[in-house]
Amino acid sequence: MAVTPWVSLTTDYGLTDGFVAACHGVIARIAPTVRVIDVTHLVPPADVRRGAAVLAQTVPYLPSGVHVAVVDPGVGTARRGVALATPGGLLVGPDNGLLPDAADALGGVTAAVELTEPTWLAARVSGTFHGRDVFAPVAARLALGVPLAEAGPAVDPDGLVRLPSPVVARDAEGFTAEVLTVDHFGNVQLAAPAEALGPLPATVRVGPPGPAPARAAVRGRTFGDAPEGGLVVYVDSADLVAVAVNGGRAVDVLGVCPGDLLRVAG
Repeated sequence: MAVTPWVSLTTDYGLTDGFVAACHGVIARIAPTVRVIDVTHLVPPADVRRGAAVLAQTVPYLPSGVHVAVVDPGVGTARRGVALATPGGLLVGPDNGLLPDAADALGGVTAAVELTEPTWLAARVSGTFHGRDVFAPVAARLALGVPLAEAGPAVDPDGLVRLPSPVVARDAEGFTAEVLTVDHFGNVQLAAPAEALGPLPATVRVGPPGPAPARAAVRGRTFGDAPEGGLVVYVDSADLVAVAVNGGRAVDVLGVCPGDLLRVAG
């Protein structure tokens, strides 16, 4: 396997503790020439779906390399640690649904292994910090070109844990879709693909499904297509439908959380 001199890190570790630095340090000790890209360490704690979305929407724009993701509320339990090969790079992390969407974005899983080879791991593996003791050392060795097969036994890619598919339901007047993520700016990303907006008029209504009142919104290309303080429904940089407020936070205006449903209709 060729050397891949890039490792990316996506975690929910935060920035106030030494967890991220410890992972950097382990990688640097094993593979000092490898460069590390920090995608984010501010995934909401234990929010696997948010971590999966961030990872899948980011890895296509990173250099081909080893992508480590750790949002791992089941750390230390029977959940597996895995490494996945794809045409666009390698993924390392827990088998809890965090990795498959990113693997799909990189061309699909071509091989997968369970991380059980003890010589690849820390001498003493903590029950609560597999990012440092399992995933970082594995990623460093893979980045040096050590074959994936040496990390542990092969596993069936079809047996990897996947998150439930988010709700997207279309009808004659519009669609209902699950809130997939909310970004730093309060923009609400829906699970609906870009083409769901195609049949809708220039002015739409956005709100919860059912009899509750909906809010008027413009269908636009960017935030400034709505008046100041107004709602705009647009296709975001991940080619998904999203809702924003020009100069405000759509999440506050709509009062939604990831997993809630929103209806967009003409």
